[in-house]
Amino acid sequence: MNHTNNRMRVSFDLDEVLFVSPDTHRTEPALRFPLNLIYKERLRLGTPDLIRTLQSMGFEVWIYTSSFRTEAYIKRLFRCYGVVFDGIVNGTRHLKEVQQGHSETLPQKLPSRYRISLHIDDETIVCTSSRQYGYNVYQLNAQDDDWKEKIIARAVQIRNRTN
Repeated sequence: MNHTNNRMRVSFDLDEVLFVSPDTHRTEPALRFPLNLIYKERLRLGTPDLIRTLQSMGFEVWIYTSSFRTEAYIKRLFRCYGVVFDGIVNGTRHLKEVQQGHSETLPQKLPSRYRISLHIDDETIVCTSSRQYGYNVYQLNAQDDDWKEKIIARAVQIRNRTN
């Protein structure tokens, strides 16, 4: 698969986007014992399906989180749901590759640095920085039964605009 360089990248934040509380959002069933003791996070309902759908449509799907969960932890957790990401940027990688060497504080996420064409996040500051730093963003936080369709439509719209 040497064509990955020209495939459009879509990235997701973790907390409050893919990891949500069952008290406020519809979620995937909890993992079975003993995995539910290791991976306590609950996935927004439809997450595995959305990621696999985007990948089957030719999109690379990444995680871009400011959390310091390790890449191995994120990979193992999502593997329990049959999901494999094309790339992962956590807080550690961001500090090392984006912020390091800059005296001014850069945004907590800089999707354009990783050639990510669409980033899905809940944080207003990440969304308002998008124009200044040259990336497309979709803001997602509240429970939304149509979130998967809206994200797919936005990704397709951006891909059609750049082709």
